[in-house]
Amino acid sequence: MKKFLKILLLLVLVLLLAVTLLWQGEVRTLSTLKQVGDNPYLYTMVYCASYDLDDVIEKDVDTNAELLNYVISRVGKGLPIKIESSQVADEKGELKTFSCTSFQARKAEGEGYWYGRNYDYFKNPTLVTISHPKNGYASIGVSDMSHIGYGLEKLPTSFLKRINCMAAIYAPVDGINEKGLCTSIMALPHQASRQDTPRHDVGTSMIMRLWLDRCATVEEALALLETVDVRHDVIVGTGYHYMIADATGHCVVVEFDKDDEWKTVLVRKPAGQDYMLVTNHLLNPKHFTTEPDPSVGNPNSRSWWRYETAGAYLAAHKGILTFEQAQECLSQVHWVDLPLPSGQVEDTQYSNVYDQQNLTLSLRNWNDYGTTHTFSLK
Repeated sequence: MKKFLKILLLLVLVLLLAVTLLWQGEVRTLSTLKQVGDNPYLYTMVYCASYDLDDVIEKDVDTNAELLNYVISRVGKGLPIKIESSQVADEKGELKTFSCTSFQARKAEGEGYWYGRNYDYFKNPTLVTISHPKNGYASIGVSDMSHIGYGLEKLPTSFLKRINCMAAIYAPVDGINEKGLCTSIMALPHQASRQDTPRHDVGTSMIMRLWLDRCATVEEALALLETVDVRHDVIVGTGYHYMIADATGHCVVVEFDKDDEWKTVLVRKPAGQDYMLVTNHLLNPKHFTTEPDPSVGNPNSRSWWRYETAGAYLAAHKGILTFEQAQECLSQVHWVDLPLPSGQVEDTQYSNVYDQQNLTLSLRNWNDYGTTHTFSLK
């Protein structure tokens, strides 16, 4: 009996050693995941595992299902791990689209720029992921955890329940890297880019991960964009445009022309202006309209009202803001229980102000504007 117990103990130790060696990076990563303060719906994690963006590009991963299967193959290493996303269209082909506001503005005190960002959606948990890849720039990326299988009733409360968090590295919705480059995504109903050239395909959030890992400036990000096709998941039922801003003040909104084979269209910050703003409707001159139009944006999210309101605040300050004013600009266009035609309500999941020189993220979660959580790359 004693001999049997010794053998069993040895087998357990060997198994533990094998798991530790095989999933060393994953175990280290998941061990860093923790709740932020007393908020059960805000988490932070340091990503320690290896990942290969070139491999993702070469495999032409451009849909949510393909991306999640890819993550399973890397993290699971053959185990039957399942990750599901909430980002799927309903029977009408419509997605419950998230609504967002992003801007860049010059600092009123000292040199540099603020990058502000509201993420408006249904109440979901949020994950802030800090990564230091061997072959890329360190970054802070923020993810809506519903995209990787979590919700208010499903939280990473045990080690096994944390496994889905490994997918967060591929699914930022905004972020900043060590060079001060910031990016964020804004939804556009019925604008799903389907670029189709001989170039490799990348999906909705993967292009943002590439920018954060590989680009120090707006021009580098645009050069990278020319090497791939951006394809939004048609199953999700929506499209997107992106804002990219660097630490020198250059800023651009990347859009895709639905009337011309989804060719990339760039809308740059006006010369001599210290700020740029984007919400959930197209800005390029070919499609831009001052009146709500469902063919070019999302009237249900009051995109045009948010654009006018935040724009008026920025213009009144000539695009030069203190930190408190950057937060206030976001506060003026946040939601609390915004009713939608579906009968559901939308809230501002979080409001972020990135400091593009000091490389910090100041996050206010779920309209708790009395509490600011700060994360840093330094």
